[in-house]
Amino acid sequence: PLFRLMVKILAEYEKMEESEFYPWLNSLPRQFYNGVAMTDACFECLPPYAAMLSMNERNTYSRFLAAIRSGYVPLADETIENDQIVKWAYNIALTRFHEIWEPNRQKLIAPMVDMLNHSAEPNCEIYVDAQGNAYVASLWDIPAGSALTISLGDPTNPTPLFAKYGFLPMDCATIFCKAIHLESQIKELGYNFNDLLFQTQTGEISPKVWDIFLYDLLQNNDPGSAEQFYVACKTNDEDTKQQYHDHYFQYTLGALKQH
Repeated sequence: PLFRLMVKILAEYEKMEESEFYPWLNSLPRQFYNGVAMTDACFECLPPYAAMLSMNERNTYSRFLAAIRSGYVPLADETIENDQIVKWAYNIALTRFHEIWEPNRQKLIAPMVDMLNHSAEPNCEIYVDAQGNAYVASLWDIPAGSALTISLGDPTNPTPLFAKYGFLPMDCATIFCKAIHLESQIKELGYNFNDLLFQTQTGEISPKVWDIFLYDLLQNNDPGSAEQFYVACKTNDEDTKQQYHDHYFQYTLGALKQH
């Protein structure tokens, strides 16, 4: 579990130069920009979806902090009471672990392997053998001098990467619409957030984004039409859907622009 990784990092930190992991620990970042590091003022500046995910990360850290200070962890009091060091250890564990699923689910950190950066089109993958040895394998021939990259998350949904790691990737071909205020409409129509895509280069908006904004407008202004539109969406009646979209386009566009 992540908690054990955090405790392990703190235990090795206490050993300082005597730790076999000291060179690796000494090379790691001291400052983070993810949800754990944010203040209440930061959350107020973020869009709702980003603020929600970032706050979740900070709340998880708060629970870990309370657990580590409960008195059952064999660490020095001066370490446990040092907010800066505990938060640093948590962020190292959070941002550098690799998860495996066989033979059982585990989170582990392999020094040096954890140095690979993220890409929407990674050229490497990490695998772990039965003895716990971590390897990095190339997915294709990589030109000399190129960065070695892995995937840290869904490239169509970069916001969790921002909340967890503190960066927004610039190489995503699509991102999904963060219309969390329309979550009930999304669920009613049987859609998922990762269906609601914007093309980052062309600005093209997926049809399902238009659907949920129009459905919300109809629910608030014409419940009868909302029911007919709902049926058209659920039965894939594209002709009926298009008639509604054509008729209400200016209003749907206005709602989308406001969002």
